[in-house]
Amino acid sequence: MKFYLILAAHCCLTLVDSAPLRTHQLTRAMSLARKILSEIPAAHDACVKATGLTLSSEAEHLEYVLSGIGIPAPPLLKSEHLSLDVSLSRIVDGLELHHKLLQEIKELLNSTEELTLLLADITDLSAQVQKMQQLAQPATESQKTAFPALSPQLNSDYHVQVAIHLSLQQLRSFTQDVFRSLRYIAVSN
Repeated sequence: MKFYLILAAHCCLTLVDSAPLRTHQLTRAMSLARKILSEIPAAHDACVKATGLTLSSEAEHLEYVLSGIGIPAPPLLKSEHLSLDVSLSRIVDGLELHHKLLQEIKELLNSTEELTLLLADITDLSAQVQKMQQLAQPATESQKTAFPALSPQLNSDYHVQVAIHLSLQQLRSFTQDVFRSLRYIAVSN
């Protein structure tokens, strides 16, 4: 009988302990997403020197250049009907996409301190979401997505400027979706 009581107490403590851990993981991830959103304007100001490329400007006049650069679109997160596993997987894929894009462009830029800080926070957020994936389900074989290289298309300083501008705009939009998805996960848990 004593054994069963100890086992029951252990199970209860495990259940109680895992709930705050998930809340802590979600809170930390949301905090990192907010931090990334706050760092994007500084990275844009430091890296984008071309006239007319502001963070709030639309890409309509850049469609010709955009098609030549070939910046891949991130996974969609805008559906509340996504499972937890799919949401977390898409967040990780999108963060890895943006990390690769920005890392590749960073190699072609002079001013990179703000971009380096932003890349570190993207890495931290990706690691945090991967921890959440491990908590949500047993470890499974993850499939790494291959992203095309941008370097061959970035053959002028203007193309580099447009690439960093569009990548940061896309990262901002994606990170806003990440924050909304994490908030939805927090509320529905």
